[in-house]
Amino acid sequence: MEMTEKRQRGRPRSFNAPADAGSVQSLDRALRILAVVAEGNGLSLSEVASRTGLAASTAYRMLTTLENHAMVEFDRTDQLWSIGVGTYRIGSAFLRRRKLADRARPLMQELMEKTGETANLGVAEDDCVVFVSQVETHQAIRAFFRPGTRSPFHASGIGKAILAHLPRERVAAVVRGAGLKAYTHKTLADASALGRDLDEIASRGWSVDDEERHPGMRCVAAAIFNEFAEPVAGISVSGPTVRVTVERLAELGPLVHGAAAEVTRLIGGTTPPAG
Repeated sequence: MEMTEKRQRGRPRSFNAPADAGSVQSLDRALRILAVVAEGNGLSLSEVASRTGLAASTAYRMLTTLENHAMVEFDRTDQLWSIGVGTYRIGSAFLRRRKLADRARPLMQELMEKTGETANLGVAEDDCVVFVSQVETHQAIRAFFRPGTRSPFHASGIGKAILAHLPRERVAAVVRGAGLKAYTHKTLADASALGRDLDEIASRGWSVDDEERHPGMRCVAAAIFNEFAEPVAGISVSGPTVRVTVERLAELGPLVHGAAAEVTRLIGGTTPPAG
């Protein structure tokens, strides 16, 4: 009886159904099964069939095919189906090719065209932001950051956008380690002032570097997140204050935030809920 029960959980009572006629339909069914198995923590055959709306015999045929390609695994002791190592290999291949700069470049180009200002991409390191890519505006006066340029978290738009989505104890550790050097009279060199600004950034989704690093330059930025909803990079537009005026911030902020959200999606990241 025990062996019979386990066979019923892992395999159909009989298995003699004809193969599906349509290959596309079969692929669609297989992908549905794969998604269901990935969400579960070990599923019986009847559970897989129920959740996909497929007959047990059809579900079993799909599962065994996926098992042959290591996409799912079958535990013969518990008679349960789980996600297989083959999916990890495919996922790893995606991770290898999801180069942030490549994915962000078209969005940066679009952002530059929409705003008329230089678009920047920066990634977080332990104590600073490193600029890795830039799409320059055609304007005669424009911001320029050579790839590899480093900027402190507290005195850059991207840096503050990243800090705003970090746990406050992590922010405090960054401040203790790197300090809050004043680069201009507008730099937020006080921890309390910086904290208030970070709260506002987290709430609205984008930051402003208001001449805090370079006099006469203003920047609007938003964070890019990885699959764990952790801020790992940021995208921004920057330009002279005569063009990037205070009045334009309400226009630029949502554009930059939208571009950052799209880059997050393209790299398989997760945007955290609004603060």
